[in-house]
Amino acid sequence: MRAALFKEMSKPLVIEPIADPVPGPHDLILKVKNCGICGSDLHMTEPTSIMPLALGSVMGHEFAGEVVGIGSAVKGLWKGGERVAGFPYICCGDASPCMNTSFGTSMMCMKGVGVGLGQSHGAYAEYVRIGSNGAYRLPDSVSFREGALVEPLAVGLHAVDMAKMERGATVLVIGAGPVGLAVMLWAKFLGARHVIVSERAETRRAFAAKFGATDAIDPAQPLVPQVEKIAGKAPDLIFECVGAPGLIGQTMMEAPRGGKIVIAGVCQQPDTIMPLLGIVKELNLQFVLGYRPADFDYVIAMIAADRIDVSEMITDIVDLDALPTAFEALRKPVHQCKVMLEN
Repeated sequence: MRAALFKEMSKPLVIEPIADPVPGPHDLILKVKNCGICGSDLHMTEPTSIMPLALGSVMGHEFAGEVVGIGSAVKGLWKGGERVAGFPYICCGDASPCMNTSFGTSMMCMKGVGVGLGQSHGAYAEYVRIGSNGAYRLPDSVSFREGALVEPLAVGLHAVDMAKMERGATVLVIGAGPVGLAVMLWAKFLGARHVIVSERAETRRAFAAKFGATDAIDPAQPLVPQVEKIAGKAPDLIFECVGAPGLIGQTMMEAPRGGKIVIAGVCQQPDTIMPLLGIVKELNLQFVLGYRPADFDYVIAMIAADRIDVSEMITDIVDLDALPTAFEALRKPVHQCKVMLEN
């Protein structure tokens, strides 16, 4: 099969033939239909990353596809041609539910491997191997493109869930990239009264309005006074969805006393904060990682029921040959939101 390989730091991906994936007993092979480009992929290919990607890796962990290969132990459970969204983590398969985690989710299986994150080849390719327990059937009403959005939407859903947001909350979201948009969508969907975005780029502010943002504020000015002017109060929750060095500390400076900050942005560089500031203000910092299987189920169900419309998140569709150029262009995005491979 053909795939986009990460061959050298600070160099574009290279399209090359590699061996077709082979399913283990509990695995499936998908023909990749769609796969989104994630900001984490970009970060892992940069020299400043503390989690650099192994050379020769195939990225791509936001994907949907068609079953074309079935492992020997699950042949009675799956059939060729089924349409699925892929959970990008292959559990060891020792037992169901997984016994190798205290979190109750295969995302945290201590024996498992990530798909598209340097351990197992991802979906910037024609085919990808996944665990059968990480295959989520797509109803006929959910397209492959929407299926490939399930993963980033689940990230936002998990962040809002971990925030323990109360109905009627005032929410401030810093950053209107795909993760920030997903957080806004679910915050509004799940009962926030005010969903206020801090974002510099005018194009992203426009996207935010489509995904639940009720207001936008200027990140160059103090944030909390702007929120207070809109909502009549300080934010109950602040979601940091950028991941830039220094932003957690800056957000702590901005946050009101007793405030809660949810860190959903992925910073892959060393960073510093002032603990005394958190102590004096009695701040609550909640870091979040990924999602749970139930989040995938919920996202798919809401798309299928037309309760959320996510199609406008996709701004660019590219084929495999155009993927390296589109990937590099995202290092300095202009209009792009979610760029998606389509085979």
